[in-house]
Amino acid sequence: MDAMMTFIQHAFLPLSRFMAQGGPVLWWLGCFVCMSFVLVIERLIYIFIYFPKQYQAWTAAWLSRREHTSWYAHAVRDGWLGEAHAALYHHLGLIKVIVTICPMLGLLGTVTGMISVFDVMATQGSSNPKLMASGISLATLPTMAGMVAALAGMFIHSRLLKKCRKLELKLEKSLRSRV
Repeated sequence: MDAMMTFIQHAFLPLSRFMAQGGPVLWWLGCFVCMSFVLVIERLIYIFIYFPKQYQAWTAAWLSRREHTSWYAHAVRDGWLGEAHAALYHHLGLIKVIVTICPMLGLLGTVTGMISVFDVMATQGSSNPKLMASGISLATLPTMAGMVAALAGMFIHSRLLKKCRKLELKLEKSLRSRV
């Protein structure tokens, strides 16, 4: 058990050092990134595991109908398409909001880091680079992390959005009326 704890401590030591250099804003940014990661994993599981089963059920139910042209048939079809739309795009808005927040948190880290630099300059009365180094890392690391998280999140969000649109269109085509 002690060997496992030692391994875990050594595995997370570089991460904890990085987070300590970036300050408290970097911890908040890390929380937002983890939350978006969980939401993206949930969307991937739904898209690739659960939606195909629902897709098959909806198409089988549509094909088993005797008629496809009445008002009632179109209402049922529109209801299924609405359910599919809601299920496919669930959490995509929240992922987009988190992606939008990431660079803002990075800029907040920049501001707090620069305040730290100015505080050192004011208390020490000089611009000694060694004294300002911690404040500069507090300013640059959250900015960099926020931008990386936002760029990765934008890419992932756009790919998920494209996949959802493609699946929704495929379902709509398979539920078309046959005359």
